[in-house]
Amino acid sequence: MRTDTARGPGIPDHRSAGRYVWWLVVSQRGRVAAGATYGSLWMVGLMLPPYALSRAIDEGLVPGRMPVLLGWVAVLFGVGVANAWLAVMRHRTMTRIRMDATFRTVRVIVAHTLRLGAALPHKVTAGEVVTIGIGDVGVISQTLTMTGPGVGGVLAYGVVAVLLLTVSPLLAGVVLLGVPLLALLVGPLLGRLQGAESRYRERQSGLAARLTDLVGGLRVLNGLGGKDVFADRHRREARALRDEGYRVGAVTSWVQALGVGLPTLFLAAVTWLAARMAAQGAITVGELVAVYGYAAALVVPVSFFIEGGYDLTRGLVAARRVVRFLRLEPPAAAGTGDAAGSGAGDVPEAASVLRDPASGVEVVPGLLTALAAARPGESAAVVDRLGRFADSAATWGAVRLDEIPLPQVRDRILVADNEADLFAGTLREVVGGRRDRTEEAIGRAVRTALAEDIVRGLPDGLDSAVEAQGRNLSGGQRQRLRLVRALLADPEVLLAVEPTSAVDAHTEAGIAARLHRARAGRTTVVTSTSPLLLDRADRVYYLVDGRAAAVGSHRQLLAEQPGYRRLVARGEDEGGVDEAGTDGSGEDLTGTDSAPYPRPEAPVTKEDA
Repeated sequence: MRTDTARGPGIPDHRSAGRYVWWLVVSQRGRVAAGATYGSLWMVGLMLPPYALSRAIDEGLVPGRMPVLLGWVAVLFGVGVANAWLAVMRHRTMTRIRMDATFRTVRVIVAHTLRLGAALPHKVTAGEVVTIGIGDVGVISQTLTMTGPGVGGVLAYGVVAVLLLTVSPLLAGVVLLGVPLLALLVGPLLGRLQGAESRYRERQSGLAARLTDLVGGLRVLNGLGGKDVFADRHRREARALRDEGYRVGAVTSWVQALGVGLPTLFLAAVTWLAARMAAQGAITVGELVAVYGYAAALVVPVSFFIEGGYDLTRGLVAARRVVRFLRLEPPAAAGTGDAAGSGAGDVPEAASVLRDPASGVEVVPGLLTALAAARPGESAAVVDRLGRFADSAATWGAVRLDEIPLPQVRDRILVADNEADLFAGTLREVVGGRRDRTEEAIGRAVRTALAEDIVRGLPDGLDSAVEAQGRNLSGGQRQRLRLVRALLADPEVLLAVEPTSAVDAHTEAGIAARLHRARAGRTTVVTSTSPLLLDRADRVYYLVDGRAAAVGSHRQLLAEQPGYRRLVARGEDEGGVDEAGTDGSGEDLTGTDSAPYPRPEAPVTKEDA
């Protein structure tokens, strides 16, 4: 089914929920106009059979004029056929309107997600995004149904009023006053529904976020013995969501019951009044049948009025969440002014010092710099600022980072997050990124990250399938593949967050030695408290409360900083790799064999390391 979104979704109006829904309407004006036309003609067509039937009775059946009777029967048949065709076209058009709105909203959300990039997890929970994509998009689309039958219902209401005036002003007055009264009776319930629906949606997104976190960290939670604690919390929140759902269901049931029951009661009242008037001779039998038909036909538009109000209430709640998501801006967007768009002249042409005034960290070009902090979040925050994933006054050379065009920052500075996504595909595609890599380049990166065992262990080597997020790999394997991907990107500046936290000491020592050699002459920053990695760094920053308390070599800080010594002492106990780059068994952890995935066979000397 072709939709207008093939040409792009357009620029959404996210100033308010109502404006966003209206934007979806005006984005497909032609289709909405067609739907309103079909809906109006169909609704008005429903009011014509009672009129034709009354004429057939009064002008043909009662006086016994068979030709006249057959003529009105033919009119009834024609109206029925026309209404059937209009109903089909209305339904098809409204389906296309809903589908267009669905695809348009999905594309807008996906596009904005891409704009947010790595800032997304800091702005909104995964549960919020999942809830918007699964529930809110469909609810908003359903709201657009009002543009068809809703408009038609108003016209049908007016047509019936005019027809009833020709029969009885009293009956016309009852109808004209009765329909608005029905809407007033349902109105307060719609207000309650909006509040209950909002609370339910908020709880639903929170629970979805909790479930996402629980599933993603299930292996770690199980190892720490925390699975049952989180499971109990999830059960409590699920029960609270269920209770909130019951409240939403209670209000919804009343709205739907009144949507069916009130029009029926209204039909009974109008029919009783018309029957009394027919018995008194005020109206004919045919007019009595017509009044009954008009009232019965009015049940449809009245139901649409109530259903439309229900859909609009839920749609505005859902649109409010979408609008809130679309208003999110990446932190770096705040710095994209005239300076940011002034071109590449502001970008340092040669390797320059990266400075973070907030922490006092200075990254010297060509060196391996390590950041060590008791709280990993403090060192990660420094990386976020140096990588321009957080607002800051960080500079690159003599230029502020937020004054450099963002695409150029991303091309030259790479932040390798320890939790970065791994997309489904072959192992070659997973580590290759957006460019094709040669076998030799992949082999070097794999060896540097000590990931040869991953390639050898998979059935088809580099052509083996890797599931989304690397679910068919262990945590240590996923971490090493992320490092392989970062090394293959070969950025001018590599900022790696805890690149070895999930591997054993033996593997970590090899990665540390090979990383230092592979990135020789290139600017590299790692965050870690492992002495095996810190000992290979050219400079180490010891962070306390997010600020640089000391800087120097690992051994210098061990000798001069008691706090630093206590911080890395546990890592020293976990060691098992001698200074020659072996683990005592003679296995080479630092060699540079040219074979893609060699099996180390002989020890190396300290000089070789």
